[in-house]
Amino acid sequence: METAIQSIAPKETKVQSMTPKEIVAELDKYIIGQDEAKKSVAIALRNRYRRSLLPEEMREEITPKNILMMGPTGCGKTEIARRLAKLMKAPFVKVEATKFTEVGYVGRDVDSMIRDLAEASIRITKSAKLEEKYDIADKIAEEKIIEAIIPGNKKKEAGQKPSNPFDFIMNSGGYQSQKQQYEEGQDKKNEEAKPASDIEMAREQVKQQLEQGLLEEQFIEIEVADAPKGNQLDMSNEGMSIAIGNIFGDMMPQKTKKKRVRVKDARKILREQEAQNLLDMDQVADEALENAEQNGIIFIDEIDKIASSGGYSGADVSREGVQRDILPIVEGSVVNTKYGPMKTDHILFIGAGAFHTSKPTDLIPELQGRFPIRVELNNLDKEDFVKILTVPENAITKQQQALLATEGINLEFTDDSIDEIAEMSFLMNEQTENIGARRLYTILEKLLEDISFEIPETGDDGKISIDREFVQSKFEDTIRRDDMDKYIL
Repeated sequence: METAIQSIAPKETKVQSMTPKEIVAELDKYIIGQDEAKKSVAIALRNRYRRSLLPEEMREEITPKNILMMGPTGCGKTEIARRLAKLMKAPFVKVEATKFTEVGYVGRDVDSMIRDLAEASIRITKSAKLEEKYDIADKIAEEKIIEAIIPGNKKKEAGQKPSNPFDFIMNSGGYQSQKQQYEEGQDKKNEEAKPASDIEMAREQVKQQLEQGLLEEQFIEIEVADAPKGNQLDMSNEGMSIAIGNIFGDMMPQKTKKKRVRVKDARKILREQEAQNLLDMDQVADEALENAEQNGIIFIDEIDKIASSGGYSGADVSREGVQRDILPIVEGSVVNTKYGPMKTDHILFIGAGAFHTSKPTDLIPELQGRFPIRVELNNLDKEDFVKILTVPENAITKQQQALLATEGINLEFTDDSIDEIAEMSFLMNEQTENIGARRLYTILEKLLEDISFEIPETGDDGKISIDREFVQSKFEDTIRRDDMDKYIL
């Protein structure tokens, strides 16, 4: 197990040891502008790597410097945090601060964000551990497939001791009827009559055919674990659910059922099943909690909505109460999860909000002090929109082209059409509500609505070119009106 852990370490170190400039360059592939915010998160990420190289005593003393992002909706706050977490393969959770104020004065339990982070970390760690076990699981799965096609001489001996205390009750104390004894005796005679060498030769031949992919469509019968559905008992408390099957622990026998599937499907099912059996879930839970504590990122959106603008009446009491509930989590405390206690001292918290009607100084002083790095994100202008439409690897114009290409449509955007869409988006954000880059989605969906609807009646070549005239014709009735937004949203 130690060798397996060491083998995965270099990959993680390579990601975490990227310089801040390299991190920003990676973020630039997906996010346009907002250089100050990218610089701040890149430094925060690099500091985590620097901290990991320090001695144990000093490492405990250094806590991450949490970041507060201020900027209008649709300018890239969430995307920066999400891409950062994906880049470093860190457990990531996004929560809305308003969720904690929804039910009267007490909304959702603030500890739930830590439990969600633990779940995210379990998924990441379990996935990584399964990858390590797949090589061994593939070999076991192949042996089981061969056994299903040509059964060997391995049969359960009569009179074998029950595997657990419940077998005595469930199998009538190991008693066998005369019919069972007769059938087992006949099977034994048949196996003895057939030479073992013939079976081995046949199995070797099947193994070669499997390697050559000749038996992929053949149906076989395999044994799979029978996991009963709907055995979860919810105790109406965050994280307090009980699986009925776990009450008796390992005393109950593992139920299995026969399943008839193709060889190619059996390989996938058995591979996953055997990899799961090889996992040590206690070790997975320990490593996942450690990963969440040291590398976890929690993005608290709409933090401006819990800022009190003055006074202590009505909803302001609730807002300040939520701030005081969040405070110990951000300061550093221990939260109980179903995998064990988890410390929040070294989790990176990124707060974000538009701060239109309130200011960061409206937050309680203790919470302000826990977000020492403040970054203001800029409004997106026409040039930013042009880049968003063309530069990123996942640009929305490329997404629309890929979607329509599945229907045989070759969609092209001319340079002047991109310019027109960007200018229209900027003007609409200026004249109506500023929804940032999300405005591009509303315009593109309206622009391509008829094309998507009339796909069967397009030309034989399937080529459609979107130019400035086409864009203007789509919005000629609304382009000069102040209330044109209602025609799009």
